[in-house]
Amino acid sequence: YACMVDLLSRAGHLDEASNFIQKMAAQPTAAVWTALLGACRVHDCVELAKHVTECIIELEPQCPAAFVLLSNMYAAVQKWDDMTNVRKVMEDRGVKKKPGHSCVEVNDQVHTFIMGDTSHPQTEEIHAELKRLSLQMVDAGYVPDTCFVLHDVEEHHKEASLYHHSEKLAI
Repeated sequence: YACMVDLLSRAGHLDEASNFIQKMAAQPTAAVWTALLGACRVHDCVELAKHVTECIIELEPQCPAAFVLLSNMYAAVQKWDDMTNVRKVMEDRGVKKKPGHSCVEVNDQVHTFIMGDTSHPQTEEIHAELKRLSLQMVDAGYVPDTCFVLHDVEEHHKEASLYHHSEKLAI
């Protein structure tokens, strides 16, 4: 069922996916609803996302993904109060999202990075190289896409956060 909902949703047929869920022979699982929620994000369907999130939370009250996806959708459309309310509900219920991380293996040693991480022994060298590469990218015409940096901050702070994402630190 989740695969069918995912296929319909990714194709932009959110109403059809929602109807499919309503007519399923079995009770929809959180995975089925989550497939639709992910597509709501892609297709900017905030109202449907709110309903879908409620369905997921009813099934899995401690599911951080549902809360975070809805919160990020509110942030993307600059509904900061709604975003804050979702985060407050998460906090009140003790729901925590683990931060994303990236790992790289160098000389048989695994190094783990989190956005803004400064705990690595070579942090200064890593940040200096990132700055050098970032300037080189800008010179080549790269323009950072900040539309998915979901913070209510000035544009240059959004760009800075992109340059220090865990994937870039790992590379």
